[in-house]
Amino acid sequence: MNPSRGGSRPGGAAARGPSPTGSVDSRLDGRDGLLSRARRGDKAAREELIDRYAPFALKVASRVTGGYVRLGEDDESTVALLAFNEAIDRYDPGRGGGFLGFAEEVIRRRLIDHYRRGRAGRREVPLSALSDAGGLDGTLAGEAGGESGPPPAEVLAAEWVHREREDEAERREEVLRYRELLAAYGISLEELVRLSPRHEDARRRAIEAARALAARPELVESLRRRGELPLKELVGLAGLSRKTLERQRKYIIAVALILTEGLPYLEAYLK
Repeated sequence: MNPSRGGSRPGGAAARGPSPTGSVDSRLDGRDGLLSRARRGDKAAREELIDRYAPFALKVASRVTGGYVRLGEDDESTVALLAFNEAIDRYDPGRGGGFLGFAEEVIRRRLIDHYRRGRAGRREVPLSALSDAGGLDGTLAGEAGGESGPPPAEVLAAEWVHREREDEAERREEVLRYRELLAAYGISLEELVRLSPRHEDARRRAIEAARALAARPELVESLRRRGELPLKELVGLAGLSRKTLERQRKYIIAVALILTEGLPYLEAYLK
């Protein structure tokens, strides 16, 4: 495995990769799946598994770091892929729980180790120290038993929980603010779910129309002042018919609000 190679492009594989805790591709599970073959020593299966789930590992790393992690350019990408490789060997199907959830936890822990080493110059915290804090239900216990000197597991757990709670609180505040912004245009979140274009192409074009609007300050000001889409201008900018813009009016407004009102958590979902 070469974690820093540039052959796996996050953008290209992300569409095939599963969500961190979602259902797993059928080629991963089962005796003849990639995971089982990789664990039995099949190097080609291991390489394919890592290539296929590199976007998943990078997405976890991005959430931990709070910024975009670039494959082959950021140290965190190497840490994440090495951790994913480690998870392949350490995963125990008999303990229950999905592999991707386990891999996500390993990546998180290894990144915490990475940052603590860089910040304090201390040596790596063994994952076994974290199992007592409830991180992996003992699946990694015994990795470096008997080592002395790591920071207390309670400290690591407290730091992580604190950061997670801060992020969650910020997300909740952002959603509440978004609800208020939508309400000013007569749109509710529940309605927005129903209005979202079902076809990917239609959704992409609507988002592009919203981006075209957001890139023109005078159009953003017109939207805020009048509470309506500047249809005439968008017809030329977005290359969509007036009828299409009118049909997707509320969805385009909703996306434009995300892009222009400083809502970073929600904006991440548009990428």
